[in-house]
Amino acid sequence: MSDNPGDNDQPDPADDPTDSFEEIIAEETTRDPDLAVIEAGSRTLRTQGGPPQADVPGRPEDPEVDEALREVEAELATRWGETKLEPSVARIAALMDVLGDPQRSYPSIHITGTNGKTSTARMIEALLGAFELRTGRYTSPHVQSITERISLDGAAISAERFVETYRDIRPYVEMVDAQQEYRLSFFEVLTGMAYAAFADAPVDVAVVEVGMGGSWDATNVIDGDVAVVTPIDLDHTDRLGETPGEIATEKAGIVKQDATVILAQQPVDAAQVLLKKAVEVNATVAREGLEFGVVSRQVAVGGQLMTLRGLGGEYPELYLPLHGAHQAHNAAVALAAVEAFFGVGAQRPEPLDVDTVRKAFAAVASPGRMEVVRRSPTVVLDAAHNPAGARVTAEAVGEAFEFSRLIGVVGASGDKNVRGFLEAFEPVFAEVVVTQNSSHRAMDADELAGIAVEVFGEDRVQVEPRLPDALEAAITLAEEEGEFSGGGVLVTGSVITVGEARLLLGRG
Repeated sequence: MSDNPGDNDQPDPADDPTDSFEEIIAEETTRDPDLAVIEAGSRTLRTQGGPPQADVPGRPEDPEVDEALREVEAELATRWGETKLEPSVARIAALMDVLGDPQRSYPSIHITGTNGKTSTARMIEALLGAFELRTGRYTSPHVQSITERISLDGAAISAERFVETYRDIRPYVEMVDAQQEYRLSFFEVLTGMAYAAFADAPVDVAVVEVGMGGSWDATNVIDGDVAVVTPIDLDHTDRLGETPGEIATEKAGIVKQDATVILAQQPVDAAQVLLKKAVEVNATVAREGLEFGVVSRQVAVGGQLMTLRGLGGEYPELYLPLHGAHQAHNAAVALAAVEAFFGVGAQRPEPLDVDTVRKAFAAVASPGRMEVVRRSPTVVLDAAHNPAGARVTAEAVGEAFEFSRLIGVVGASGDKNVRGFLEAFEPVFAEVVVTQNSSHRAMDADELAGIAVEVFGEDRVQVEPRLPDALEAAITLAEEEGEFSGGGVLVTGSVITVGEARLLLGRG
């Protein structure tokens, strides 16, 4: 295992021929040759010295493997999608039973909350890997490839292994399907695959993000040694509740007997529910702002420099190559979770090795979360999809970039609070290009435009139903101020929109 976690799964930009100096210059055919050479050199240096490149797999290069993966994806697509739910863990429990309960063969850290779950999971994974533990990570949804959801040692499992895992458990899935009132859902089958893959690896610890809620989420057949609750806000209100307190009641279901609970800063009613559940199951609680938290942070090139207070003391001068105050808070939560996993503050008084913690955070990447995918003009991708997420993204963009003019590209799902989402961005978007992604859940571009006009005014809204056209229109608007302007583009509204934009912009 590498002494520097993340080294094995982060590509070396210098080895990537698509980023060569000559090819970057060749791409600048429409610009002044001297400026092209100067900017190409600058971009090359930024690439080599910038944040880790996010590990997002594309389609398999082997045609046979690609065909096999497509067959698996097609079979999974015949099942209930992730938005159609029957609140029960009976089916996934039955699947685990016939598989021999693979989820019991390793300890787990279980993560719920409204926003920040995936970034927090990636940070926890990086920290555990830095301390030479073999990790399995299960997160959702995926940005570009379904294989992203199941990771081993910080990297998505290969397409071959994904197909093999599915074929291994398919007979057991069909057995459970025949016994249950409803067939296993898409998410339930993927959860079964993840738990089986982790046991087969085998992993030392699993980092598991809930799909939705907690109590009846398919992931909740594990007994997490550490339960993490990221900030709770309003989302999926039709299924989880209409107040943070009601939503917290559902999410508290991941808190198990005698576990340790790591609580991010919460609304008062949500905190009360979570603390009450902890008392009921004799869980130990660590709260952000009291037992741990962010001591200080400052903007740095490509991210931020932080001092965090953990359960075992302070950890100074931690570089995190992610933007925004919310990511610093996610880092504090992740650090506390890993400390709790190792018994810091309970069985052992001393903190974790600070140099190892520094290496881990410096290697973190979170695709589609304030991710810069292009320069001149700068194009940023962020998977915010609810008002709370939009507010922190708007704040992070203002802090990390000095855009003189920011153009939004928004493609949202029809089941979200789109008005609240757009209102959060209204102060920072000079103009917004509304579009739609390829998902059946996508809000129609014209319907989205109607809401956007009410929020922004007609003169600030442009409609481009096709995402490629929307990106082109936004980049053109950002360039209007001239060659050396500070215009930028933020693509947001949905993980699917961000993933498709990422592919269109050559990242995948």
